[in-house]
Amino acid sequence: MTSILVLCTGNSARSQMAHGYLQYFAGDRATVYSAGVAPHGVNPLAIQVMAEDGVDISHHTSNHVDEYVNQPIDYVITVCDNAREQCPYFPSTAQLIHHSFSDPSHAPESEKLAQFRVVRDQIKLYCEQFINDRLA
Repeated sequence: MTSILVLCTGNSARSQMAHGYLQYFAGDRATVYSAGVAPHGVNPLAIQVMAEDGVDISHHTSNHVDEYVNQPIDYVITVCDNAREQCPYFPSTAQLIHHSFSDPSHAPESEKLAQFRVVRDQIKLYCEQFINDRLA
C-alpha cells in the first residue's frame, strides 16, 4: 500500500486538510499521515471547513515530522515553503513533492473563515489530481 506524508510548519491547517482529502480520494489504496516541523494543534477552522465538505478531520492530531523518520514513506508532500526549507531532506526513498498553499490563518479576522474555504478548495483540487495521477 502506498504511504503519503504531508508536511507543513504547524500541522494545523493546510497539511491537515490535505491529509483529509488525500485519504478521502485514495480510500484503501493509501495510508496518509501529516506532520509539522513545529506542530501546534489542529486549527478548529480547518476542522469546520472540512466538515462543511463532508470530510471529518476532528480526530486528527498534530504530529512532529520526527515521528515518521523511520517509517517507510512513498511520497512526502510539503504544502508550505517553510516546511520545504526546513525539511529539504527526508531520510527515506520517498519522492519529495512541493506545492505551496497560502496560510489561511494569516488572513484578517473578518476574512479568515472565507480564506480557509478558498484554501480548502485549492487543496481539494490538488489532492484529487494527485491521487488520480499517482494511484490510478
